[in-house]
Amino acid sequence: MPVEGVALRRMGFLTIGSFDPADPGPGHETTLQVVELGERLGFDSAWLRHRHLQPGISSPVAVLAALTQRTSRIHLGTAVTPLGWENPLRLAEDLGTVDVLARGRLNPGVSVGPPMQWEHVKASLYPDTADVEDFSYERVLRLHRFLRGDRASDFAGTQGVEVFSDRVEPHSPGLADRLWYGGASLTSARWAGSQGLNLLASSVVRAEGGSTDFAQVQASHLRAFAGLNPAGRTSQGLVVVPTDSATGAQVEKYRAYVAGRSARVGVPQGPGRLLFAQDLLGTSEELAERLWADAGFQLVDEVVFALPFGFEQDDYVQILTDMATHLGPRLGWTPATP
Repeated sequence: MPVEGVALRRMGFLTIGSFDPADPGPGHETTLQVVELGERLGFDSAWLRHRHLQPGISSPVAVLAALTQRTSRIHLGTAVTPLGWENPLRLAEDLGTVDVLARGRLNPGVSVGPPMQWEHVKASLYPDTADVEDFSYERVLRLHRFLRGDRASDFAGTQGVEVFSDRVEPHSPGLADRLWYGGASLTSARWAGSQGLNLLASSVVRAEGGSTDFAQVQASHLRAFAGLNPAGRTSQGLVVVPTDSATGAQVEKYRAYVAGRSARVGVPQGPGRLLFAQDLLGTSEELAERLWADAGFQLVDEVVFALPFGFEQDDYVQILTDMATHLGPRLGWTPATP
């Protein structure tokens, strides 16, 4: 456990990959360059977030395939892929392909539930099966089985000149052990632990048990998971913005961003009673002090800090550089080397 003075073992970052819908190429290229920078700075992992029908990366797996050819060391992940949009068998093929190209560096993170804007997209996404689609945890288990190499067909053999396998190909050994579940509730944390998955803890949790203290709620999830799967990996994802080398204009921009999102902190939002973590802004010395005091951070030795949405590339360069050269070392983290 990272108590003050004990090293943070792994540090990664998460990006949404924004782009201009009228000219999406430059935004995607910026995302590739940001991850390349992360590798040069020694980050352990880089994660992409799904954004369907929005000006954010809709196909992280495709972008990660490109990154396998532009990076050589940094681990690559999704945080998270909402499985309501996916066919688990087809996704397993894509994930297996990317992991082979990455030489075992892929960390798929997934979640379940009906797709966002379900009433508006179901006729396009599942025109014939919308009423019978299963968006439960079973969708994760299907994907896990296929990644593990379990049977996907009741036939294996040769027909004419074509050879067929009864498992998903390509099969990438070890990929199933790197499957993460993004859970925001105590139920999900317990389920992920009981299934031997890894747990991604983000900046959103469900208000449960009457508490509106984000860190305490998240800590209860992490403890429940560890009690069922002590060998499983857990990672915390918060929006963390160091300002050590930021210009005055950048600091003002960052402050406005944090202020615009602060009203929702500590107040359960919507029918799901979602609690949002406070975005952390300040010098690395200030941020380290706040992280050491965070009940959730105290229970993990891996983090995936989320980059703020909608910033410019120069902002991301500054933030990542400060994380790697100032904040990480204050948390006891050591940059990875080639």
